Amino acid sequence: MKIYSVGGSVRDELLGLPVKDHDYVVVGASPEQMVSLGYRPVGKDFPVFLHPQTHEQYALARTERKVFRGYKGFEVFASPQVTLQEDLARRDLTINSIAKDEAGNIIDPFNGVADLEAGILRHVSPAFSEDPVRILRAARFAARFNFHVAPETLVLMHEMVHSGEVDALVPERVWQEIARGLMENKPSRMFYILRECSALARIMPEVNVLFGVPQPAHAHPEIDTGVHIMLAIDYAAAQNYSLATRFAVLTHDLGKGATPPEQWPRHIGHEARSAELAKDLCQRIRAPKDCRDLALLVARYHGDVHRAEALKSSTIADMLQAVDAYRKPQRFYEFLQACACDFHGRPGNVRKPYPQAKRLQKALLAAQSVDAGAIAQALRNKILDPNALPAAINSELRIARISKIATELV
Repeated sequence: MKIYSVGGSVRDELLGLPVKDHDYVVVGASPEQMVSLGYRPVGKDFPVFLHPQTHEQYALARTERKVFRGYKGFEVFASPQVTLQEDLARRDLTINSIAKDEAGNIIDPFNGVADLEAGILRHVSPAFSEDPVRILRAARFAARFNFHVAPETLVLMHEMVHSGEVDALVPERVWQEIARGLMENKPSRMFYILRECSALARIMPEVNVLFGVPQPAHAHPEIDTGVHIMLAIDYAAAQNYSLATRFAVLTHDLGKGATPPEQWPRHIGHEARSAELAKDLCQRIRAPKDCRDLALLVARYHGDVHRAEALKSSTIADMLQAVDAYRKPQRFYEFLQACACDFHGRPGNVRKPYPQAKRLQKALLAAQSVDAGAIAQALRNKILDPNALPAAINSELRIARISKIATELV
């Protein structure tokens, strides 16, 4: 029985990065031996055990055989006879197929160390094409490390898309990988790679179609909408914004791919369509509620935010109400962050100020200073009809908030 460190922990150590999780493969052992040594079995699809003291994962060396389409369509074989090289051969990329023994020696049968040094993502074997999740993982690693995908691997990924293998991805797994990619250092790399192998057109066609769609004349027409989105999500990543904010940035302009450019300046043009498409996308890939809700708000109202310095106090008050800023101020700040990313995601805008966000923050603080309880109590003493009371309270509260906002923003 021999134990090896494998996968991401070895890769990150060789890159000089912090190692968050350790994974181990055990060669020459049976499940019964592991249990007798105090390891606790947890694997459902193959034998994985938790160390009795550290609770880290130890998996028995195994091989896999594709039996039907999809990333779950594998038959797993684990045995004391499976060698370390056989186990490493089933992995996706050479940089993830490096092992280290207990003495610290590196075992690298697929030249993963050389690919690490060269910044290349290369598939280990043709078996890469059996699991469509590997397309997403390769693109995500490109976003994390800013590596390039080997030409032969890119060809294989394109073949997987063309064969329909990528269509077997379940929505939950698509969201999981997209979310992780958005949280990497350079999320645009993920989407460029997915686009290059044609997977983006299958997974997120609403985003893919934005490439080639022109920008308005006033908004740096030298780049198209797809490139603008990529610049904006990279800006969000550089600011270390939340996943919900980054996803909202990704989806805020979807309507430009489905709305004629001549309608863009209209409030009911691409912004309303963007919200509709974002809603459909979120439903399809099972985006969580917080990401979905923020994405819809940013898609619908980011144009109003950009025009904040020209908006009337009444329009600002109504927008604050529409985005639920009074009840959810923290989400409103994320909403403003996403709108700022839209502004900064254009050539020459990165270091320019975005006073609209501060103006709307001041407006919210002013509106929040209104004593809603006092207004409600005063009206209860005047209005005897309980059915008329809610509308009267809302009307008076709106008037008071508009007044406070107007005073603050003078």
